[in-house]
Amino acid sequence: HVQLVESGGGSVQAGGSLRLSCAASGDTSSLYCMGWFRQAPGKRREGVASIYLGGGSATYADSVTGRFTISQDNAKNALYLQMNSLKPEDTAMYYCAAGFSGVRYPLRTYEYNSWGQGTQVTVS
Repeated sequence: HVQLVESGGGSVQAGGSLRLSCAASGDTSSLYCMGWFRQAPGKRREGVASIYLGGGSATYADSVTGRFTISQDNAKNALYLQMNSLKPEDTAMYYCAAGFSGVRYPLRTYEYNSWGQGTQVTVS
């Protein structure tokens, strides 16, 4: 079992930047893929970015490509999401997620087994 704790959310003006962090603890040796998801009020949770921990291959949603960058620090069991050129439509609760072997569609929620509590991002 893996525990995930997000941090770094906040309020920012359009065009600004934020860096989200996710600290993982527990059975992190079994992790295969990690991702960032977001959910705005009244909308479904959607995949934003993901990364395979072994090779570092990343996947991004079209809406954030070129603006967001996902990265990992294996030594710290940490996952990051650098968000630049933020837009009001990026406003949402952002969640960190962890998946184990066999993740094929890394931006799909059903691929992930563990979730954090979320951190709010508000862009005005």
